[in-house]
Amino acid sequence: QVQLVESGGGLVQAGGSLRLSCVASGNILSINAMAWYRQAPGKQRELVARIRSSGSTTYGDSVKGRFTISRDNAKSTVYLQMNSLKTEDTAVYYCNTYPNPYGPWGQGTQVTVSS
Repeated sequence: QVQLVESGGGLVQAGGSLRLSCVASGNILSINAMAWYRQAPGKQRELVARIRSSGSTTYGDSVKGRFTISRDNAKSTVYLQMNSLKTEDTAVYYCNTYPNPYGPWGQGTQVTVSS
């Protein structure tokens, strides 16, 4: 029962960029607000960015101006464009519906930013 699959993570140098993708099953994206979360070792999962079905977006203060969330309902995909990456962005990134998770958290995709 895999409903949300994240990809696009990797190892990048500080200042670099990555684009994460989350492919959702069925019409999840068309009927829900979506969000990206991240969790670093020893830390709570935190909300990074969210996007409403209208396209309106909000961002956590730590990523504002650097990250951009977008969605393509036709492709059943939500994206997170991450620019000017910092070492503190290192975490496992997850997507899910917002505000209530659609289901169990998936495996996420690892983002590692080196100095």
